[in-house]
Amino acid sequence: MTPKKGILLVSFGTSYLDSKVKTIDKIVADVTDLYPNYHIYQAWTSKMILRILKNRDHLYLPSLEEAMSEIVSDGMEQLIVQPTHLINGIENEVMIRTIQKQAPPTLSLLFGCPLLSSTDDQKAVLTAVLSEYSEISREDAIVFMGHGTTHYANSVYAALDYMLKEMGHANIFMGTVEAYPDLDTLIRQVKKTSAKRVHLIPFMLVAGDHANNDMAGDSPNSWKSLFETAGYEVICHLRGLGEYKEIRDIYLNHLKKAEIQASTL
Repeated sequence: MTPKKGILLVSFGTSYLDSKVKTIDKIVADVTDLYPNYHIYQAWTSKMILRILKNRDHLYLPSLEEAMSEIVSDGMEQLIVQPTHLINGIENEVMIRTIQKQAPPTLSLLFGCPLLSSTDDQKAVLTAVLSEYSEISREDAIVFMGHGTTHYANSVYAALDYMLKEMGHANIFMGTVEAYPDLDTLIRQVKKTSAKRVHLIPFMLVAGDHANNDMAGDSPNSWKSLFETAGYEVICHLRGLGEYKEIRDIYLNHLKKAEIQASTL
């Protein structure tokens, strides 16, 4: 008898519904189309965002604990978990522990990898994103805003910056809003170039609060304002990584690898 199989898509979430539609919803739709023989579930891990959506928009989305309760209640025997996280950081580790704690012994579990889980992933992601902005003059500077974390996995952002330089992009920089490389470092690095214009681009799944406020906001402490204070013309591009088909395809490839592994069990 064929086991009851499910796929759980796990996201941090966003309170920006327009970005949700362009990113997370598209990933869910892609997976639903590709896996008609699986029960498709999703969960958001930010309790704060879930409360905002419920109170502000009367929109209900399940938490990770609620999704797992539904999966167990539905009698799933095999579950592939695919996070939409970028790195193997705190969020991913907490997610894995939470699912393992709630999963009964009868449920076979497999976890797909986050977006930036290997050197090949990192090169593929940078190639995909840069292709979206190929029209930008090489005389301009491009600065990506990643999230950043206190977890040691944060080192991936510095590795990405190094990789950009190796790829021949001396005017393209990778930073984070909450860790290192930080904004002060980025401004110092951009000043070493001859760029007069800076393009700010989110390096996050969704263009949410960080992108709209910390990056592109009008407050004096936003990245936009501080680069303008440093003397640059600034152009902000408010698109989350999930809007790019090639990025969504990388997530799908990670899910496919997990599915192949599941088929051998």
